[in-house]
Parts: sequence; C-alpha cells; structure tokens
Amino acid sequence: MELQVVARFVIGLGLLVLGAGWLVRGAASLARAAGVSSLVVGLTVVAFGTSAPEMAVSVKAAWAGQADMAVGNVVGSNLFNVLFILGASALLTPLVVSQPLVRRDVPLLIVASIVVFFLATDGGISRLEGVGLLAVLVVYTVWLIRSSRAAGAAADEAAPDAGPRRLWLEVVLLLAGLGLLVLGSQWMVEGAVAFARTLGVSEVVVSLTIVAAGTSLPEVATSLLAASRGERDIAVGNVVGSNLFNLLGVLGLAGAVSPTELPVSAAMVRFDLPVMIAAAFACLPLFARGHVIPRWEGALLFAAYLAYTLFLVLDATGHQAKSGYVWAMLHLVAPLTAVTLVVIAIQVRRGPASAAP
Repeated sequence: MELQVVARFVIGLGLLVLGAGWLVRGAASLARAAGVSSLVVGLTVVAFGTSAPEMAVSVKAAWAGQADMAVGNVVGSNLFNVLFILGASALLTPLVVSQPLVRRDVPLLIVASIVVFFLATDGGISRLEGVGLLAVLVVYTVWLIRSSRAAGAAADEAAPDAGPRRLWLEVVLLLAGLGLLVLGSQWMVEGAVAFARTLGVSEVVVSLTIVAAGTSLPEVATSLLAASRGERDIAVGNVVGSNLFNLLGVLGLAGAVSPTELPVSAAMVRFDLPVMIAAAFACLPLFARGHVIPRWEGALLFAAYLAYTLFLVLDATGHQAKSGYVWAMLHLVAPLTAVTLVVIAIQVRRGPASAAP
C-alpha cells in the first residue's frame, strides 16, 4: 500500500510537469492568435484552469458539510499562491509585473479579500452571498476579456493567421495540459495526505497546509515553468487570477451549494483571513516597485510562508515553543517586515527612479 502511494505521488509529479508545459505553450499561443494579452490569459484561462482542484475540493467539502475544509482550502491556497509560488518563481528568475496588474487586478484582489473577511465575521457565508461573489467574478471576467481585445484590436489585425488546424492543436494542447494538471495534483494530494497521516500530523494541519498546497500544485508547476520560459505575465497573472477565482468563484460556489450557511470558524476569522488580507496588501508595494519582483523580495515572500506554516504546526500540536515563536514574530519579524514594505511604498510614490530594482 505504501509503495502504491509513493508511486502515485511520483507519477503525479511527472504529470504536473508535463501538463504545465502543455498548458503554458497552448495558452501563450492562443493569446497571440486571439489578440488577447498573455496577462489576460494568465488571469483567466490559466488561472481558472489551474484552480480546478480547489474548486473540486471546496465544493465537495461544502456539499458534505465539511466547512473547515472548504474555507480553509481557499484561504490556505491563496496564501500559498502569493507567498510560496511568487516567492519561488521570483527566486528562479526576477518577475516582470505588468502595470495593469498593479493598477487593476491587485487592488481588486485586496477588495475581494476584505469583502470575504467581512462576510465571514458573522460566522458564515450565506447562499445569497455566495451567489453575489460568483456574479462579481462573471462581470470581472467579461470586462477583462472585452477590454483586452479592444486594446489589442490593432495588433490582432496585424497578427498572421495561424490557421484553424493550428488553433485547434493549441486548444487541444491547453485542455490536455489542464487535464494532466488536475489528475497529477489529485494523485499528489492523496500521496501527501497519506504521508501526513502516517507521520501522525493532525487533520487541521493537513487541511490548511498539505491539501491547500496540494490543490495549488497546478499553479506551482504553471508559474515556475512560465517564469523559466520567459512568459512572466502568465507566471504572475496566474497567481493573482487564481486568488481572485478562489475568493469569488470557489468560495462563491461553495457557499451557493452548501446545504446550510457555509460556516467560518472564529479562529480563521481572527488569524488566517487577516493574514490572507495582509499578503494581498503586501503585493501592491512589492509589485509596484519598478514593476519587478527581484529575487530578494521573492525570498521575503517565501520566508513568510515558511513562518506561517511553522506557526500552524506549533499551534496544532500545542508545542511549548509556540509562545516564544509568537512573541518573536509579533515583536521582531512583523515590525521589520512592515518597515520594509513602508520603505518600498515610499520609493514607489517618489517615482520610477527611486523604485528601480
């Protein structure tokens, strides 16, 4: 049985790498052929596609009455996307951030995070609130695609015709890559959860970390491969778009299909949701500073995710080191991080010259 779990884990990893390659190639080719920017493709097609595992896990959990899994998967995935994936991608290669992402999509991500927090403060997300989140996602997606096509109309007219056969090939490649990503992530999640249970890790830690990270593995594979291939708009747009889709689409649909109001635990309202909002806010100065995420900022994001995960483990296991760790985070790490972000924000306001990487 253990050998089978290891085999599925390894095969799942291989499927992720292969699927990510096909998805990035197909998405980039379709963007050029359709006159839509790579950023918009990353924010929509790639982001929504790679969020399919989060959708499957959260909706199934909501329908089954497992609210902690449904909400925790979304919150954990969003934190994983911003802190781990962007951090790792920037460590691989400095990421170029498009101006529309800073002006339009990141502020929307911040607003969506705050709205979800306030919806959850009364202890749950109702069916009507879930439908409202879904409606916002539909409006945003339609407006995004229309505005991109309008802006790229001239380029679309000048672009060479790739031919219907070539376009169909890219569509098949994109869908096949997406299918491999979903299947590979499912097998890897199953293997990771089995490993965790074998090691005696609690279900709370599994749902907030391993399941959330596992369902985000398509985003990991896609963003890392896109960054390494120079498709940096797809790398960054995939993360921001996935987070928006998680908040508006996944959480919205989970709330809409839940037999009762989708409950949100008080602990999540007190800690995890505020951390998610803080991560979204941190994106604004980091992205706006020269519109580049250099390697040291990537390391900062990556370290923040490790610190968050360590807190979850200490809290879930009741380890005696938790109180000292919390003190150090509140009195040393958090102030230093806040000062760093303020300095970056000041550099951004002073202009491009001082905001250079």
